[in-house]
Amino acid sequence: MTDALALYRSLVLIRRFEETILAEYRRGAFSGTTHTYTGQEANAVGVISNLQPNDIVVSNHRCHGHFLAYGGDPRALFGELMGRATGVCGGRGGSQHLHWRNFYSNGILGSTLPLATGIALAEKMQGRQTITVVFAGDGALGEGSIYEAFNFASLWSAPLLIVIENNQIAQTTPITLGLAGSIAGRLAAFGIPTRELDSSDVLEISSTAQTLITDVRQWQRPQALILNTARFGPHSKSDDTRPAEMVDELRRTRDPLTLHGTRLEAAARQTVDAEVEALVRSAFEQALIDPPAGGAI
Repeated sequence: MTDALALYRSLVLIRRFEETILAEYRRGAFSGTTHTYTGQEANAVGVISNLQPNDIVVSNHRCHGHFLAYGGDPRALFGELMGRATGVCGGRGGSQHLHWRNFYSNGILGSTLPLATGIALAEKMQGRQTITVVFAGDGALGEGSIYEAFNFASLWSAPLLIVIENNQIAQTTPITLGLAGSIAGRLAAFGIPTRELDSSDVLEISSTAQTLITDVRQWQRPQALILNTARFGPHSKSDDTRPAEMVDELRRTRDPLTLHGTRLEAAARQTVDAEVEALVRSAFEQALIDPPAGGAI
């Protein structure tokens, strides 16, 4: 488990990176699309800070926060979004498809659960004590492949932690209009033990994740963590149909930076804020002048 100041630094790094992405998209620094993680930072930081170096993380289209919490380089991530040769995948993966060390992401909705289940089982067959963590959103629960993965993960006892980030809206469809029953009930149907938190507190999430990760590693079987969360930004760049007042209320009551930042001494917090601001700005400016990716593979 990481100390409080380091956790805050990770939260701020993700927030400043994503704010830079949205601002610079409007100025034409990036093309294509992107899906930011603003508001959900405590999920990635709280879970990933408890992993061991050889553990595996499988992410999805909203992957920037997971990548940065895993220890990824902001310059390499900026470069990937810009199509630079210095990008995480040489500028060919873009915003959603990353691979670095034991980190993988895929933008195809629902595809990551079968992938993560297979990885977890392969690691188990090799006799390793690694675990795999997979992040999925509530919107992915309409995909049939998710339930096939739940079935095999439970049936074959995959050492897998399934993290469902329920931000209550799938692109622009509220969860009340797109999901029958409960998320926990769907996991329970496959015999997967589940914990559920309604929190943006990185310490609460980290403590719960630590327990689940320990259990998955010790007992070599799947567990699930449902995190009822809130994204502050649009689905991608400008497609937010929620009332502005709703988003303002979420920011006021559920901001993980505010919740955790109040625990820190003001001077230490201000130092981290300034250091991260400079780091992100430098990473962005370096990526801007990095060489473009080479020709077709």
